[in-house]
Amino acid sequence: MVYAVIRVRGTVNVRHDIKKTLEMLRLNRVNHCVLVEESDSFKGMLQKAKDYITWGEIEKETLIELIKKRGRLLGDKPIDEDYLKKKTPFKSIEELAEAIIEGKIRYRDLPRIKPVFRLSPPRKGYEGIKRAYTVGGALGYRGKDINELIMRML
Repeated sequence: MVYAVIRVRGTVNVRHDIKKTLEMLRLNRVNHCVLVEESDSFKGMLQKAKDYITWGEIEKETLIELIKKRGRLLGDKPIDEDYLKKKTPFKSIEELAEAIIEGKIRYRDLPRIKPVFRLSPPRKGYEGIKRAYTVGGALGYRGKDINELIMRML
């Protein structure tokens, strides 16, 4: 299982240990998104930074759109089928997304790829950046609803 993690809140008055956790997740700016696999160490990191991020399980269709629209190579070039055929064993973005979802490959391990997706703020805004998702805010674990948020941010 793969989680999409999005930073929701900024850098002002962040405790040092939480700031280091966000740096290790590569979430240095607001509206940046990374893909992490489900493991105990990542779950601990997500719980530590839960007051600054939101996360959930990403679906294949959302991942395909995310890679097509916001996936970048070094030099800020978009990811295309030509790059995939030359540098990876995958022939299309759909095959790559399937392999990432199934856990066969990690997105950040692809050659010459930027591991962070830079997203725009969501249309209609966040639900509230100081409350947890379970009580009507935007922070913390949101399960499959992360796909709807990502589509609003593309």
